[in-house]
Amino acid sequence: MRESVQAEVMMSFLVSDELSFRIPVELRYETSDPYAVRLTFHLPGDAPVTWAFGRELLIDGVGRPCGEGDVRVTPVEADSLGEVLIRLQVGSDQAVFRSSTAPLVAFLDRTDKLVPLGQEGSLADFDAHLDEALDRILAEQGAG
Repeated sequence: MRESVQAEVMMSFLVSDELSFRIPVELRYETSDPYAVRLTFHLPGDAPVTWAFGRELLIDGVGRPCGEGDVRVTPVEADSLGEVLIRLQVGSDQAVFRSSTAPLVAFLDRTDKLVPLGQEGSLADFDAHLDEALDRILAEQGAG
């Protein structure tokens, strides 16, 4: 059962207070890793860069500042659900992306329909047992 949800969202890559440019960002959610979402950034002239972090962080970050460490998601305005900032940090290097909230919420709604929030654990256990069963079957076929 390898189902997934994908979306492409245009985000602004904020280089500085004066400079930003729009880039396509692929959002992906897979039942094989039900706690995480992946964002793949397609920066001009560079190879795509993928970040994986908790789906719940993105859900919570749409409405209030969330995250510690490498990934932080926060609404641009505290009383508005119009836009969010996604801050990604490695050491002293930081990248900030600005996105409209609507496509993120639509993507998250689709992930919730695939795997409701709070039900990830039962799915992860199912996949682990399925992988073990398939390994046994393949080993038996190889030996026979």
